[in-house]
Amino acid sequence: MASTLNKVATVIVPIADQDKALDFYCGTLGFEKRVDVPFGGPPGEAQYRWIEIGLPDQDTTIALAPPREGEPNGNRETGISLQTDDIDGYHSRLRDAGADCDAEVQRMGDVVPPMFWFRDPEGNTLMVVQ
Repeated sequence: MASTLNKVATVIVPIADQDKALDFYCGTLGFEKRVDVPFGGPPGEAQYRWIEIGLPDQDTTIALAPPREGEPNGNRETGISLQTDDIDGYHSRLRDAGADCDAEVQRMGDVVPPMFWFRDPEGNTLMVVQ
């Protein structure tokens, strides 16, 4: 029998300022920190941090990981879509918190759910849908 995939485990977003990102994703967006451990680096030199965040009661996590050596960070379209049952309330919450998000919730009709885009502190773009 062939091997199969069974879930999306972790989505990685390259982040240079992990502390600032952690504050935004957990403090502003409502994620919880699941993992924060050092890794890599030569002995005696600074190590990297592997940070994973997730929404309460959900398995899939987002890793706020340092960019690969020589790779840029920030200003990326992450492809991450988050869901809420109250798009207008969540949009207002983010705007009131000073998050960089679209001025209005987009409403395109019955087939497409209401949505808006926002950017994390490094300019990475995520979407919220209802």
